[in-house]
Amino acid sequence: MLKFLLLIFIFFQSSYAFLITQNDYKEQASVLKSFDIDSSFLIDRVFINMKDNVDRYRTKHFLKVLEEGNRFVPYLRKIIQEAGIPEAFLYLAMAESNFAPNAYSKARAVGIWQFMPYTAKKFGLKINSYVDERKDPVKSTIAAIKYLKYLHNIFGKWYLAAIAYNCGEGRVRKAIRRAKTDDLSTLLNARKKYIPQESRLYIRKIIMMESLANSSDFILGNDVDYLLNRGSVETFAKVYVKEGTSLESIASSVDLSLKQFKSYNPQYRYNFVPPHKGMYRIYIPYNKQISFKNNFNPSKSKSKFYIHIVKKGDSLYKLGKRYGINYRVIKDYNRLKTNFLHLRQSLIIPVLKPTIVRYTIRRGDTIGRISRKFKVAVNTILRINNKKNTIVRIGEKIVLPQVY
Repeated sequence: MLKFLLLIFIFFQSSYAFLITQNDYKEQASVLKSFDIDSSFLIDRVFINMKDNVDRYRTKHFLKVLEEGNRFVPYLRKIIQEAGIPEAFLYLAMAESNFAPNAYSKARAVGIWQFMPYTAKKFGLKINSYVDERKDPVKSTIAAIKYLKYLHNIFGKWYLAAIAYNCGEGRVRKAIRRAKTDDLSTLLNARKKYIPQESRLYIRKIIMMESLANSSDFILGNDVDYLLNRGSVETFAKVYVKEGTSLESIASSVDLSLKQFKSYNPQYRYNFVPPHKGMYRIYIPYNKQISFKNNFNPSKSKSKFYIHIVKKGDSLYKLGKRYGINYRVIKDYNRLKTNFLHLRQSLIIPVLKPTIVRYTIRRGDTIGRISRKFKVAVNTILRINNKKNTIVRIGEKIVLPQVY
């Protein structure tokens, strides 16, 4: 009896120590309530171990994810708040993908919210030759909200919606039938295994991440107090461009490299927006709106694409192989009704044409050094300059292709 009482005392002492060190206990209880979870969950031993395991969770990686997520997180938080679902669902995205729009799983789940193709299309996301809207941070978040509300309508509780998001509504139904209850503590029973282990940890992980990310103790204790102000300013803006617009032309208008620009717009498969009629949404850094308005010229947005004049032996398939693009995209972009081509027919090949940089050889230059400096293959430099070897002379002029 004494041994039993001692164990009870030790357990509640550890739980109490955990609770009183948290300045935001009321906030944590409020988050649990929004998820339809009883506040007693705060003394769940697995959850406590997650919180106390500072070696695993209080790491530079965790903080780095929080910081890098700030590109989109403030806006996504706003969407979630306006939708009226628990704000902690923002950390479902962190659990799924670390807020990375290009995240990809072996099971073919893609994007911040890790949508599978079927579910993505069911909730309004386009996946085609031109776009994969699972990578669109705003549209995918709206779809995720629709999906979570759909799951909530089925199960009636937000924690069940979160678990079903992870393991599927069928498994949750089966778990509730086996357990004869939808009580969270029962469903999380590790011995009974009503739901998979990953899902048992999933809901705990979401709450843990939300708690740490919004804990002033955690943030200040790791000397990253600047993260306390995240979300207080807008980080990106939406602008609209016509069909077929070159992404490079937009990027240059706001003084970004193509790579930087595409990090804001990972949903586009190619370096142009789809050629179909209509306006398309583009994301740019919030502080670049004036630059876009003053510098972007729609009439020049297609000027850097290749123009190919059809010759004998050409086919759409061969052109696709030559330019590194799916032949269906060439066909669609040029609004061709058949695969048949005519001699001397002009085709727009929606691949960025490199800018030509003229370079004068200086003392100490070699083709290898120039190759590394301009990130152009040695063979490419030799080929476009009609050189048979790598010998260069001071004062010699060469041309270099470069796509920004």
